[in-house]
Amino acid sequence: MELKYKGKTKDVYSIGGNQVLLKFKDDVTGENGVFDPGANTVGLSIEGVGKSGLRMTKHFFELLKTKKVPSHYVSADIEDVSMVVKEAIPFGKGLEVICRFRAVGSFYRRYGAYVQVGDHLDSLVELTIKDDERGDPTISKDTLSMLGILTDVEYEALKQLTKTICRYIKEELATKGLELYDIKLEFGRDKATNDIILIDEISGGNMRVYKGDKYIEPLELEKEFFK
Repeated sequence: MELKYKGKTKDVYSIGGNQVLLKFKDDVTGENGVFDPGANTVGLSIEGVGKSGLRMTKHFFELLKTKKVPSHYVSADIEDVSMVVKEAIPFGKGLEVICRFRAVGSFYRRYGAYVQVGDHLDSLVELTIKDDERGDPTISKDTLSMLGILTDVEYEALKQLTKTICRYIKEELATKGLELYDIKLEFGRDKATNDIILIDEISGGNMRVYKGDKYIEPLELEKEFFK
């Protein structure tokens, strides 16, 4: 295997045939030792979170497959803490799509003059560009179009696909008495077909989940979900 890229929470290896292998790490994003799925730096390492994240990712990608949601998922090896996926081309230098059901985290920090912590949001979709140096700034539909990152049609398709995916994930978590507050997804274009597909992972490391009024840490989330 050839190492293509060392990421914050995963390393990426080329294995040929328009496929890559993702090797999950025990790192999560955050600031000052506190987990934050919206942060753009590695905040802490939690032993076992890589395997935990992959177990949840496998579950959700296989669920989405039954719902005919286009994704990069091919297979996962829990013991090897790795996942084989279709190779994808990022939008620009990378986009992150956040779907918010409640006002917490960076959303509250930005808009606290207008909302209270925990206020309900109607699957609000925000896009940020991946740019550590500039703090992963949010970006508007018009700016995405002007910069040639996404067309207006692609933006609307991405927005609706995000809402659909996140509804499935929220409903699945609710079956275990868990509530999804927000989640960060990534999309790209299938290298072989150019179709828009869901990429990256779907785990506690990129979502904020509560049980009642208690926040569930990423590693605990996996235990709660599969018990």
